[in-house]
Amino acid sequence: MDLTDLILLPVAFLGATVAAFWLSMVIWTFRDIRARTRDLPTQFLATLLVAVLNIPGLLIYLILRPRETLAEAYERALEEELILQSLEEIEQCPGCGRRVKAEFIVCPYCHTRLKQPCPRCQRPLRLEWSLCPYCGTALGAPVPSSTVSASARGHP
Repeated sequence: MDLTDLILLPVAFLGATVAAFWLSMVIWTFRDIRARTRDLPTQFLATLLVAVLNIPGLLIYLILRPRETLAEAYERALEEELILQSLEEIEQCPGCGRRVKAEFIVCPYCHTRLKQPCPRCQRPLRLEWSLCPYCGTALGAPVPSSTVSASARGHP
């Protein structure tokens, strides 16, 4: 074994290690950008940036990449929608399926009776309740959810 072979072996090992490291950076970048955007040109350019510029390209990518993944953005949007729905106290009409506010007694779209007013305190009560939780007044038999009659809507 001569001196050239002794130098060639560590250089080849070092070259293979650098190539494996470079390839792993390119693959990681491709997987990461796919989790962050659906835009194909952006995915291609980010991967190309790391493939061409190596470590400086990876640093540039880390600075410029979207801060959250698509899954994180979806979760955040779901959480925001849940918070908004709970703040608005919106219910759904059993008659037409449209959204109605919790304090509505009658659906403004299909005129389905949603709640009944308490005879004593006039607060809206669910039809299945037999007692007013606000003032304690006992109610009659629960009223079935049905369309309000013409006289209740103000028509003779």
